[in-house]
Amino acid sequence: VRPNNYSTFYDDHRQNWSIMFESEKAAVDFSKQVCIAKCNSSPALESVLCQDLLLGEGQGVEGGDSLEVAYTGWLFQNNGLGQVFDSNVNKDKLLRLKLGSGKVIKGWEEGMLGMKKGGRRFLIIPPAWAYGAQGVAGRVPPDSTLAFEVEVRRVKLTKECSGSDGLSVSSRDSPAPSPVPSSDGFSSD
Repeated sequence: VRPNNYSTFYDDHRQNWSIMFESEKAAVDFSKQVCIAKCNSSPALESVLCQDLLLGEGQGVEGGDSLEVAYTGWLFQNNGLGQVFDSNVNKDKLLRLKLGSGKVIKGWEEGMLGMKKGGRRFLIIPPAWAYGAQGVAGRVPPDSTLAFEVEVRRVKLTKECSGSDGLSVSSRDSPAPSPVPSSDGFSSD
């Protein structure tokens, strides 16, 4: 993914291809389909598949960094996106999480590493990296592969950086717990 609706790909012969799309939406939709195709062409999905949709700006996030994200989660069914099982995109509240704290599924912990503020990424997460054999009652069937589109809206890095007010960035981290996607944190709506 490149600025100005460009994407660059390498084929099986390591030949470089650049494609320019008419709109950001077209570029994002194409990138999602590339990730879905990668998933469908692999014999068994054993780890998280990640595809950047928009790169964002600034430093890539690492374990220990606090993020606020907007997301949509789908069940991955019949080789594509099934029903949405959770989303906060049209809600006022962003999901707060601290990478590496174990408060979200393992697939998110891995799949969001390196993302930047304003970045969007598409993740396809195998059951072992999601909710496994237990699933989530009424939402996620056991042994489900999941797909997420995540967007990092805010980042608080853990590295000690003094701001103009003399406070370090890490001292301003929010202690608020992450409501989702732990299985006990689903809202009733």
